[in-house]
Amino acid sequence: MRDEVDELADAWARERPDLDLAPVAVFSRISRLARHLDLARREAFEAHDVESWEFDVLAALRRAGAPYELSPGRLLRETLVTSGTMTNRVDRLTARGLVERSPDPDDRRGVIVRLTPEGKATVDGAFTALLDAERGLLADLPDRDRQRLAGLLRTLLAPFARED
Repeated sequence: MRDEVDELADAWARERPDLDLAPVAVFSRISRLARHLDLARREAFEAHDVESWEFDVLAALRRAGAPYELSPGRLLRETLVTSGTMTNRVDRLTARGLVERSPDPDDRRGVIVRLTPEGKATVDGAFTALLDAERGLLADLPDRDRQRLAGLLRTLLAPFARED
């Protein structure tokens, strides 16, 4: 089975036979899949009235487990944004009633950010919709191949793993 990336690579091979085009076969497909995933994410999140950045913060809190709370510093590490960006995001999520701030019992100067029941329902619904969309993107790939692909992508991403 051939696809548009094969056509693209063939054209480059004709024009630049001196180059090794193996990366094109991999990264052009990853790039195209990323676009499809981005569209699927947007649709899943729009259906639950949540933006991608909101989902990232809400999901970090949800993954923390009950009582679904983290310090702003931990949220920074989980979402890889700056302190100023996180403050703005928490402010906006607080205004929407999806999170709340409370004093940190272990640090009088600190605060804790916690999911509200509405925030938990929102992130749970958005995550379920996202999984359904992602399952659809993988529908034509047998389970064994999905597992193999996940392993190959893990290997490819390993050099970029963040250090905590």
